[in-house]
Amino acid sequence: MKERQVLTLPGVPMVLILLVLLALCAWWLFKSVEAFVSPLPPLVAGGLVSFCAMGFFMVQPNQAAVMQFFGKYVGSERTSGLRWANPFYTKKAVTLRVRNFESSKLKVNDLEGSPIEIAAVVVWQVHDAAEAVFNVDDYENFVQVQSEAALRQMATSYPYDLHEEHKIALRSHAHEINEHLRNEVQDRLAQAGLTVIEARVSHLAYAPEIAQAMLQRQQAAAIIAARTRIVEGAVTMVHMALEQLARKDVVHLDEERKAAMVSNLLVVLCGERGTQPVVNTGTLYNG
Repeated sequence: MKERQVLTLPGVPMVLILLVLLALCAWWLFKSVEAFVSPLPPLVAGGLVSFCAMGFFMVQPNQAAVMQFFGKYVGSERTSGLRWANPFYTKKAVTLRVRNFESSKLKVNDLEGSPIEIAAVVVWQVHDAAEAVFNVDDYENFVQVQSEAALRQMATSYPYDLHEEHKIALRSHAHEINEHLRNEVQDRLAQAGLTVIEARVSHLAYAPEIAQAMLQRQQAAAIIAARTRIVEGAVTMVHMALEQLARKDVVHLDEERKAAMVSNLLVVLCGERGTQPVVNTGTLYNG
């Protein structure tokens, strides 16, 4: 059910009109009593005017009033201020302001099956008041349930950490993850007339039972990556050293001495501790 505009009247002019009518009814009643005429007609007229006063309602800024006529939807009013409509209309106020929802910490399994804890913040607002009121029973509770369901679905689509076989991970690609989450939540809330302005992960961690093991794995991966970079740099430096020695004709080494030099340089460059040099005072081929 799509929202549509309903015809209402400005409230202040209607207040003045009803006050004038009440004054006329009071004057009519006074004249009827003075002339010993039945006061019933002015009393009925005054009652009708008083009943019309029940048609006043207030619309706050960024708010919509959804109106029904004996259960039938007749339209919505978004113009703020004092308004007047048919007194038989029932009116339900729906706020159009931007609101936040923060999920609880959910325990789910990521794409690799590792248990993780994840939570999210969803920024949303009502864009169609009629759909929010009539398409779902409680649109605020609908936001909560569907947002957490979308968060679970999104978390199972990616691994926690980035690996070679995956291009996106929960921990390293925040922008892509948040965009996926926003689209996932929006798909679920669209039928309730709600718009998701932003959705982002607010908490992400391994579950406590595997946190220590995963920390050790991350440390090991970091050490391996660092060692790989050190070895690559050391090999490059050794290659440069051999090339410059040969190009500048500093010394001629056979394959065995080249291998020994490469071994020594790699030990010096890749070792964690400082090395102690040994000075050779003999010839090149002395032990």
